[in-house]
Amino acid sequence: MTEVNHTYKDSNAPISARVDDLLGRMTIEEKAGQLTGMWVGKLSMSDSGTNVAGLVEQTLNDVKDAIRTSDIGSVTPFGTGISPYNNPAVTSRIANQLQRVAINETRLGVPLIIPVDAIHGHANVDGSTIFPHNLGMAATWNPDIVRRSARITAKEMRATGATQNYSPTADVARDPRWGRTYETYGESPHLVQELVAAEVKGLQRQEASISDGVAATAKHFPAYSSPARGEDAAPVDISPTTLRRVYLPPFRRAIDEGTLGIMPSYNSVDREPVHGSRRFLTELLREDLGFQGAVYSDWLATEMLPNNHRTADSLPEAVRQVLDAGMDMFSVGGPDTTDRIIHLVESDLYPEDRLDEHVRRVLEAKFRLDLFDDPFVHPSDASDIVGKLDHRQVALDSVRQSVTLLQNTDETLPLDPDLDSVLVTGPNADSINNLCGGWSVVQNDNYRGSTIRDGVALVTGDNTSITHEPGSSITEARDLDRVRSEAEDSDAAVVVLGENWYIHEFGPRSVTGPTDEFPKRDQLRLPTAQRQLLKTVHETGTPTVLVVVSGRPLVLTDVIEHADAVLMGYLPGKEGGQGIAEVVFGEVNPSGKLPISMPKSMGQLPQTHDRLPHPAPIGESEHSPSYDPLFEFGHGLSYADCSYEEIETGQSKVGAQETVDVTVTLENRGDRSIEEVVQLYVRDRVSSRVTPVRELKAFKRVSVPAGESTSTTLPLDVDDLGVVQPDGDMAVEPGVFQVTSGGLSTEFEVV
Repeated sequence: MTEVNHTYKDSNAPISARVDDLLGRMTIEEKAGQLTGMWVGKLSMSDSGTNVAGLVEQTLNDVKDAIRTSDIGSVTPFGTGISPYNNPAVTSRIANQLQRVAINETRLGVPLIIPVDAIHGHANVDGSTIFPHNLGMAATWNPDIVRRSARITAKEMRATGATQNYSPTADVARDPRWGRTYETYGESPHLVQELVAAEVKGLQRQEASISDGVAATAKHFPAYSSPARGEDAAPVDISPTTLRRVYLPPFRRAIDEGTLGIMPSYNSVDREPVHGSRRFLTELLREDLGFQGAVYSDWLATEMLPNNHRTADSLPEAVRQVLDAGMDMFSVGGPDTTDRIIHLVESDLYPEDRLDEHVRRVLEAKFRLDLFDDPFVHPSDASDIVGKLDHRQVALDSVRQSVTLLQNTDETLPLDPDLDSVLVTGPNADSINNLCGGWSVVQNDNYRGSTIRDGVALVTGDNTSITHEPGSSITEARDLDRVRSEAEDSDAAVVVLGENWYIHEFGPRSVTGPTDEFPKRDQLRLPTAQRQLLKTVHETGTPTVLVVVSGRPLVLTDVIEHADAVLMGYLPGKEGGQGIAEVVFGEVNPSGKLPISMPKSMGQLPQTHDRLPHPAPIGESEHSPSYDPLFEFGHGLSYADCSYEEIETGQSKVGAQETVDVTVTLENRGDRSIEEVVQLYVRDRVSSRVTPVRELKAFKRVSVPAGESTSTTLPLDVDDLGVVQPDGDMAVEPGVFQVTSGGLSTEFEVV
C-alpha cells in the first residue's frame, strides 16, 4: 500500500517532481519491473536460450502473480489476436482487476500501461468501430478524417481500459511484395508523414495530461518497410541519403507532434539489428531527431538477437545490448527479463543511473496518461462507447472517400440502383473477415458490419433482384457454369476479388492455410481461379464491375481487360460493403486516389513515382520507361469531369526558410459536385546530389460544385525541399524548382 502524502501521489505537483519523487523511492527490483511487460493468451515462441518453445500460455492469474512479485509495468491482456478476451465489458473489468493489483498489492502502487494493437480501430475487441486499414485511409488523402478516426479509436480503447496503441505505422511502403503494406499510408514520405501526424494528434491530443487519449507508438523505426526480397523482417540495406529522405520524415513528424512512444523494427539496417543498435536508438533517434519519450520493444524482438541476428551469444547479453542501445520497455519480457535486468545492475554490468533513465521515461508516460490519478474505467461505458453509431458513421465516411475508381470504360459506372437484376460474385463478396483484413477479430461481433453483398442489397431498389454466387474461393473455382448462367440473366455483375485475411508474412497458417498459396510475396497476380471467374462473367456481355479487396497493389494487367469498370476497395473494414456499394450505384462520387503505384508486372518492382533520374547509355528510345505502372500513384477517376485550368505561384523568388503559395484553379464541367485531391509535385532543376524526377510535396482535398470553378492555395515549405548532404544534414540549395499539378506546371526560384 502507498502513502498519500508522497509527492508522486500529489495530482497538483508537476510531472517532473512526481517522477523524481517516485524514482527516488524505488528499489532496483521495482525499477526493473517497470521495464517489462506480459501478455494474456497463447503465443507461439521459438527457443531462444530460455528452453521455451512452441505455444506458450500466460493466464490472467499468471500475470497478477507477476505484478505482485515482480512489479511488472505493462500488460497486454486483450486487444490482440492471441487473447481469449474480446468483449468490451469483460476487457474493461480485466483492466480494472489488473490495475487494482498493481495499485493495491505492490509497495509503491505504480499503475500499469495497457497496450493494444488498435491498428485500424480497436479491431481486436468485439463490436468496435473498424476503419479501413491505413492504405485505404491513405487513399482518402484526408488528414482530418485520419485524425477523427484516431480520436474515435482512442475513445474506444480508453473505455475498455487500454492506454497505449501500437500505432501509427510510420513505415513508407516501397515494395508491395511486403505483407505489411496495408498497414502503411503508402509510398510517398510526404503523404505518410501528414497522415501519421494526424493519427498522433487524434490518439493523444496535445494537453499535458492525456486523460482521455492514449499513447501513440510510431513504428517500426527506422526503415522496416524496405526488406530484402519484400520478405518481412529481412535485412534492410539502403543508403544514408535514402534513409533520411524517404524513411525518416514520418518519424520526425511523429516526434514533432509529441508521440509518447517509438517502436523499433525487427530487422537489421546496415547490418545492425535495430533493437540492439545504439547508433539508431540513441544517436539517431534521440540525439539527432530529438525524441524524448519511451522506446518500446516489438514483441520477442530481444530474443531475435541471439536466435536470428546472432549478434548476442545469449539472452542475458541481448538484454544488456538492447538496454545499452536505448530501448526502454521489454513489451513481453516478463519476470525472467526483470531478473536479467536486476542481475546486470547488481553485477555492475549495467549502471543504475542508466537504468533510471529508462524508468523515468516509462513513468513520465504513465503520469502523462493520468494513470496515477484516474486508473480505472466504468464497464458500462465500454459497452456504450465501443462501436457507437456516430463512430461507425466516420468509418463509413472513410470508406466513401477511399474507394478509388481505376477504370470506367464507356461510363459503365455508376450502375442504376433500379436495375432489374444484379449478380454479386467472387470470394470477397460476402466475407466480412476479408474486408477487415489482419489485426481484426470480428467472429463474435453482435454488429458484424456489411459485406459487399449486403451493401448492394442496401442501396438498390426494392424491386431489384440480387443473386449471390461465390464462384470461387481465394484459390479454387466453384460452379462457373452456374455463375455464367446467372450472369447471362443479370443486368450487371459485381465481381469482388482479391486477398484474404493475413498478417506479417501472409499467415498464420492456422488462419490462412498453407503459405505456398496466394497471397504471398512472390505472387501479385490474382490466382487462376479468380481470373477465370472474372473472365466467365465478362464473356457473357453483362456489364462487369470488378472490385478489388486487397491489402496491397496487385498486378491486374491481364485482368482489367475482362472488366468494364475497376474499383480499388483496399481493406475497408466493417462499413466497407455499404461504402463500396454506394460508389458502385452512384450515391457517392468516387474521390479516392492511389497512395501507391500499381505495377504492370513484378519485374517492374520496386517502382515509385519519386524515381531518381539516370542516364540511358544507348539512347532514351532504347530504354524502357523507368516509371510505367498500370495505374500511377495519385490516380483516381470520378463520375464528373474536373479539369485543371491554371497554376501559379504567389512569389517568383523566395528564401530558404520561406513558404511558397501555389494556387490551382479547377473547373467542374460535370453535373454533380466532386471532391478532388489537388496534388503538388516538385522537382529541383539542378542540385548537388541526384534528386527525384518529381516528388509529392503538398496536397489538399477540394470540393468543386457542379458547373463551377474553384481556386485553392497550397503552401509549400521551402525548407522541405532540401538536399541530403554527405554529413546527413538537409540543406536547401539556391536554384529553380518546378511545380506541377494536374498536367500544369510553374516555377519559382530559391535565392
